[in-house]
Amino acid sequence: MSEEDQAQPGQQQGGDQQFQVQKIYLKDASFETPNAPGIFTHDWDPKINVELNTRAERVDEAVYESVVTVTVTAKLEETTAYLCEVQQAGVFTIQGVEGERLNALLGGYCPQILFPYAREAVSELVAKGGFPQMLLAPVNFDALYAQQRAQQQQQQQQGATH
Repeated sequence: MSEEDQAQPGQQQGGDQQFQVQKIYLKDASFETPNAPGIFTHDWDPKINVELNTRAERVDEAVYESVVTVTVTAKLEETTAYLCEVQQAGVFTIQGVEGERLNALLGGYCPQILFPYAREAVSELVAKGGFPQMLLAPVNFDALYAQQRAQQQQQQQQGATH
Protein backbone atom coordinates (compact mmCIF):
# COMPACT_ATOMS: atom_id res chain seq x y z
CA MET A 1 0.00 0.00 0.00
CA SER A 2 1.52 3.32 -1.03
CA GLU A 3 1.58 6.43 1.15
CA GLU A 4 -0.95 8.05 -1.18
CA ASP A 5 -3.46 5.30 -0.37
CA GLN A 6 -3.18 5.89 3.39
CA ALA A 7 -5.46 8.63 4.67
CA GLN A 8 -4.46 10.48 7.82
CA PRO A 9 -6.73 10.06 10.87
CA GLY A 10 -9.71 12.41 10.56
CA GLN A 11 -9.11 12.73 6.83
CA GLN A 12 -11.19 11.17 4.10
CA GLN A 13 -9.89 11.00 0.58
CA GLY A 14 -11.73 10.19 -2.59
CA GLY A 15 -10.61 11.80 -5.82
CA ASP A 16 -10.01 15.42 -4.94
CA GLN A 17 -12.22 15.33 -1.84
CA GLN A 18 -10.75 15.98 1.57
CA PHE A 19 -12.23 16.37 5.04
CA GLN A 20 -9.96 17.10 7.97
CA VAL A 21 -10.41 18.39 11.50
CA GLN A 22 -7.91 21.21 12.04
CA LYS A 23 -8.83 22.41 15.53
CA ILE A 24 -11.54 21.91 18.14
CA TYR A 25 -11.91 24.63 20.75
CA LEU A 26 -14.22 26.22 23.29
CA LYS A 27 -15.19 29.52 21.67
CA ASP A 28 -17.31 30.87 24.52
CA ALA A 29 -18.77 29.64 27.81
CA SER A 30 -20.84 31.21 30.54
CA PHE A 31 -22.48 30.01 33.70
CA GLU A 32 -24.83 32.04 35.87
CA THR A 33 -26.50 31.26 39.18
CA PRO A 34 -28.59 34.41 39.59
CA ASN A 35 -30.40 33.26 42.73
CA ALA A 36 -27.50 31.82 44.72
CA PRO A 37 -27.11 31.06 47.53
CA GLY A 38 -30.85 30.86 48.25
CA ILE A 39 -31.47 28.44 45.37
CA PHE A 40 -29.42 25.78 47.17
CA THR A 41 -31.94 25.64 50.03
CA HIS A 42 -34.74 24.32 47.78
CA ASP A 43 -35.50 20.70 46.91
CA TRP A 44 -33.82 19.87 43.61
CA ASP A 45 -36.54 19.03 41.08
CA PRO A 46 -35.82 21.42 38.21
CA LYS A 47 -37.48 21.98 34.89
CA ILE A 48 -34.66 21.82 32.34
CA ASN A 49 -34.77 23.56 28.97
CA VAL A 50 -32.06 22.75 26.41
CA GLU A 51 -31.61 24.77 23.23
CA LEU A 52 -29.27 23.76 20.42
CA ASN A 53 -28.09 25.92 17.56
CA THR A 54 -25.49 25.40 14.88
CA ARG A 55 -23.84 27.71 12.43
CA ALA A 56 -20.98 27.49 10.00
CA GLU A 57 -19.00 29.96 7.98
CA ARG A 58 -16.18 29.92 5.52
CA VAL A 59 -12.98 31.42 6.95
CA ASP A 60 -10.60 30.76 4.07
CA GLU A 61 -10.44 28.77 0.88
CA ALA A 62 -11.61 25.24 1.80
CA VAL A 63 -11.51 26.14 5.53
CA TYR A 64 -14.70 26.39 7.57
CA GLU A 65 -15.61 27.11 11.17
CA SER A 66 -18.56 25.20 12.63
CA VAL A 67 -20.07 26.23 15.98
CA VAL A 68 -22.51 24.32 18.18
CA THR A 69 -24.23 26.45 20.82
CA VAL A 70 -25.86 24.68 23.75
CA THR A 71 -27.94 26.69 26.21
CA VAL A 72 -29.27 24.94 29.32
CA THR A 73 -31.67 26.67 31.69
CA ALA A 74 -32.70 25.01 34.96
CA LYS A 75 -35.65 26.45 36.89
CA LEU A 76 -37.29 25.59 40.17
CA GLU A 77 -40.87 26.68 39.50
CA GLU A 78 -40.33 30.22 38.15
CA THR A 79 -36.94 30.78 39.80
CA THR A 80 -33.85 30.32 37.64
CA ALA A 81 -31.39 27.97 39.30
CA TYR A 82 -28.75 28.28 36.59
CA LEU A 83 -28.15 29.29 33.01
CA CYS A 84 -25.29 27.63 31.16
CA GLU A 85 -24.24 28.43 27.60
CA VAL A 86 -21.40 26.84 25.67
CA GLN A 87 -20.19 27.58 22.16
CA GLN A 88 -18.06 24.67 20.99
CA ALA A 89 -16.27 25.31 17.72
CA GLY A 90 -14.08 23.58 15.23
CA VAL A 91 -12.06 24.45 12.17
CA PHE A 92 -12.41 22.00 9.30
CA THR A 93 -10.72 21.69 5.93
CA ILE A 94 -13.23 20.58 3.31
CA GLN A 95 -12.07 20.35 -0.30
CA GLY A 96 -13.73 18.98 -3.39
CA VAL A 97 -17.22 19.02 -1.86
CA GLU A 98 -19.84 21.53 -2.94
CA GLY A 99 -23.53 22.28 -2.86
CA GLU A 100 -25.87 20.17 -0.77
CA ARG A 101 -23.15 17.73 0.24
CA LEU A 102 -21.03 20.58 1.69
CA ASN A 103 -24.11 21.96 3.48
CA ALA A 104 -24.80 18.51 4.93
CA LEU A 105 -21.22 18.24 6.22
CA LEU A 106 -21.38 21.69 7.82
CA GLY A 107 -24.95 21.30 9.09
CA GLY A 108 -24.81 17.72 10.33
CA TYR A 109 -21.45 16.00 10.35
CA CYS A 110 -19.30 18.79 11.84
CA PRO A 111 -21.77 19.52 14.69
CA GLN A 112 -21.87 15.76 15.38
CA ILE A 113 -18.09 15.86 15.92
CA LEU A 114 -18.31 18.93 18.18
CA PHE A 115 -21.27 17.96 20.36
CA PRO A 116 -19.45 15.55 22.73
CA TYR A 117 -17.03 18.36 23.62
CA ALA A 118 -19.92 20.77 24.25
CA ARG A 119 -21.68 18.10 26.32
CA GLU A 120 -18.58 17.69 28.49
CA ALA A 121 -18.16 21.45 28.93
CA VAL A 122 -21.80 21.84 30.05
CA SER A 123 -21.46 18.96 32.49
CA GLU A 124 -18.30 20.41 34.03
CA LEU A 125 -19.67 23.95 34.33
CA VAL A 126 -22.88 22.76 35.98
CA ALA A 127 -20.97 20.58 38.46
CA LYS A 128 -18.56 23.41 39.28
CA GLY A 129 -21.60 25.61 39.87
CA GLY A 130 -22.59 23.31 42.73
CA PHE A 131 -25.43 21.49 40.99
CA PRO A 132 -25.92 17.79 40.16
CA GLN A 133 -24.17 16.74 36.98
CA MET A 134 -26.04 17.59 33.77
CA LEU A 135 -25.69 14.85 31.16
CA LEU A 136 -27.12 15.88 27.83
CA ALA A 137 -28.59 13.13 25.68
CA PRO A 138 -26.85 12.35 22.38
CA VAL A 139 -28.13 14.32 19.39
CA ASN A 140 -28.38 13.14 15.79
CA PHE A 141 -27.38 16.31 13.94
CA ASP A 142 -27.66 14.59 10.55
CA ALA A 143 -31.36 13.91 11.25
CA LEU A 144 -31.88 17.47 12.54
CA TYR A 145 -30.24 18.87 9.41
CA ALA A 146 -32.42 16.66 7.17
CA GLN A 147 -35.53 17.78 9.07
CA GLN A 148 -34.52 21.44 8.72
CA ARG A 149 -33.92 21.04 4.97
CA ALA A 150 -37.30 19.33 4.53
CA GLN A 151 -39.03 22.20 6.38
CA GLN A 152 -37.20 24.77 4.22
CA GLN A 153 -38.22 22.97 1.03
CA GLN A 154 -41.83 22.74 2.20
CA GLN A 155 -41.87 26.48 2.98
CA GLN A 156 -40.38 27.26 -0.43
CA GLN A 157 -43.03 25.13 -2.14
CA GLN A 158 -45.80 26.78 -0.16
CA GLY A 159 -44.38 30.21 -1.02
CA ALA A 160 -44.27 29.33 -4.72
CA THR A 161 -47.92 28.24 -4.76
CA HIS A 162 -49.25 31.45 -3.15
